[in-house]
Amino acid sequence: MWASPFVKRVVFALKLKGIPYEYVEENLRNKSSLLLKLNPVLQQVPVLVHGGKPIAESLVILEYIDEIWKTGPQLLPQDPYKRSQARFWAGFMQHIFESLARVLETGGEAQEKAIKEVSERVKLLEERLKGYYPDGFPRSFDLKDVGLLEVVIFSHLGAYEAQEEVLGFKVIDPKNTPLIFSCIRAMIEIPEVSEMQNPHEKVVDFLKFVRENALKSAK
Repeated sequence: MWASPFVKRVVFALKLKGIPYEYVEENLRNKSSLLLKLNPVLQQVPVLVHGGKPIAESLVILEYIDEIWKTGPQLLPQDPYKRSQARFWAGFMQHIFESLARVLETGGEAQEKAIKEVSERVKLLEERLKGYYPDGFPRSFDLKDVGLLEVVIFSHLGAYEAQEEVLGFKVIDPKNTPLIFSCIRAMIEIPEVSEMQNPHEKVVDFLKFVRENALKSAK
């Protein structure tokens, strides 16, 4: 599922570490027998198959990749506290994703409530990032500096311009969320990341398609 932020974060990690891989697209509306075999419990993507063994759940996969392959950037910090914080806030992105999904798939009061929820959760992430980046987001930031948190933030919010175009509200901006905004802009400047970005119009069309179908189903 090319549009899934959970798939994207794994693809980003593989690419950033220079790991060759074969990507197999999955239709979640008509799940293949291969997916059901590799991930019979959750029946979801992504699944990484390494040495004939399947690994499921994107954050688990990212840690596995970081432990097995030492090439490229180290995704998890060596410091135990920083590592715990990276894991926690990477997991917190799930809540932001769920709120964004509700904004996309609802209208009226339900959508207004979801928009407020997104804003509150993004603001909370921004505040907590001040402890993760005590001196502000690094001005000099390149491939070697990319970690788990940057990969996860970018996989969810890297297409913020397309999200804003379809959803009709600002998810992030340089004034209210300077650390998140700086993180995303810095990631886009990394060639290995920018070349993996989906075209803006493709993302917009996909989000519109999801929204239209969700609203039709709700009637």
